[in-house]
Amino acid sequence: MKTSYPVRILLLSLVAPLLIGSCLRLPASMDKPGDLPKTSADPETATPDLSGYLLPTRVPGSPILSPSPDSERVLPPIRSESREYTVQYGDTLNAISLTFGVDVNALIAANEPIDPNLLEVGMVLQVPPPVPVADAPEFKIIPDSELVYSPSSLGFDIPGFITQHSGFLSSYSEVVDAEVLTGSQIVERVSREFSVNPRLLLAMLDYQSGWVSSRSPAAETLDFPMRYFHPAYKGLYLQLGVAANELNRGYYLWLINGVSHWVLVDGSVIRAVSSINAATAGVQQAMSRLAGLDSWFRAVNQGGIDQAYWDLFGYPFDYSVQPKLTDGLNQPLMQLPFEPGAVWSFTSGPHGGWGDGSAWAAIDFAPPGDALGCVSSEEWVTAVADGLVTRSENGVVIQDLDVDGFEQTGWTVLYLHIESRDRVDKGTLVKAGERLGHPSCEGGFSNGTHVHLARRYNGQWISADGFLPFNLDGWISSGTGVQYDGHLVKDTLSVEAWDARLPENQIQR
Repeated sequence: MKTSYPVRILLLSLVAPLLIGSCLRLPASMDKPGDLPKTSADPETATPDLSGYLLPTRVPGSPILSPSPDSERVLPPIRSESREYTVQYGDTLNAISLTFGVDVNALIAANEPIDPNLLEVGMVLQVPPPVPVADAPEFKIIPDSELVYSPSSLGFDIPGFITQHSGFLSSYSEVVDAEVLTGSQIVERVSREFSVNPRLLLAMLDYQSGWVSSRSPAAETLDFPMRYFHPAYKGLYLQLGVAANELNRGYYLWLINGVSHWVLVDGSVIRAVSSINAATAGVQQAMSRLAGLDSWFRAVNQGGIDQAYWDLFGYPFDYSVQPKLTDGLNQPLMQLPFEPGAVWSFTSGPHGGWGDGSAWAAIDFAPPGDALGCVSSEEWVTAVADGLVTRSENGVVIQDLDVDGFEQTGWTVLYLHIESRDRVDKGTLVKAGERLGHPSCEGGFSNGTHVHLARRYNGQWISADGFLPFNLDGWISSGTGVQYDGHLVKDTLSVEAWDARLPENQIQR
């Protein structure tokens, strides 16, 4: 169907090619048009201000209290009967097994003598039910703010910390997108791209391979430091990307009661329990892609990843922060991301903000024109709101709407696939409607020129089909329950997402 890939990671599923292109609270002074506030904030030199957040009250070193329990939720039931599935264009057995939460080997066995490398569109598969062998532990590993790229990560010196520990990571480097990056630069890049807390990534990396604290990690981890032994995922960048994507998957599925069980790499099915928090669900999901039954239970129980975290940073719940939301959360005023009078195509409804695990936070628009595929466009992507450009690189523009210079606080907007030609510079204060650059295929995977638009608040991806949908010039986003499908609705008008130029998906300011 309709897709863009914001990252260089293969998600064990393929999707059909596009026809024209798709992927993946303001201060009171900014609620209405006017002058942008002046700022000299630079995330590299500015001092973070945490005065607007509730910090933990326990004094480090004092007795540790168990984290207060979250409200228990009713998880969806585990399917108990087989069902049929008709193969669609672009399907793979891995993708189908992920969709239905079953072991791929069980899926193959239920459809013998199927050739797992040759699926035909229209083929009807029998999808067996998952059969749990155990319940997941109730132990809470980390607070939610330690999974997302939240205000709790403000001021954390990634290169300084890695250098201080003098492990293998401190001298590591690899080529990413034709650029040599150090280990600390890779950790920072993955954290910012996926919006995942760098402390958690480092703790999981050290638990899996010892790269942070050991100078001589096990030989099998030199190419696969997260122990995701897939030949297409060699190197730290791709390995951390897999972990970050799965951390997000578990976290955001938990928030929408979308989890009933975990399927481990050895095919074991573990029934989820309702008394954990979203971040713990994220870790349990991530480790399900990295471990079999025994090693998974060791990792997610007390003395596993939590101990690796403790050894590096101390008690994880000492880092818990919660924003003060006295009046609830509201999206600031936003407009469509293109110039007035230009007719664009709404090509993708709600889908992943970065990777396919990061909530369905994004929607896509393709520029006017008759050309198909990755073509140069003279059309302009414009800012949806007033804000400060904190990143402009690798096809990405990030706009910080509270202009403090930190992506971990307040509202930020991601514009993906922005061509390097004429792209706005980092540090620029941009008003709503001003030009950011041209749509393209730059940044991640895309087979059609377009712009991928997503939002975050305090580092958390905000779903385009959830409690706070996009509102762009009064156009409200909604989904159908199928990734990439959806609508934009304004009063009595409705525009449907299609991977083509059709009357049904044309939209203009």
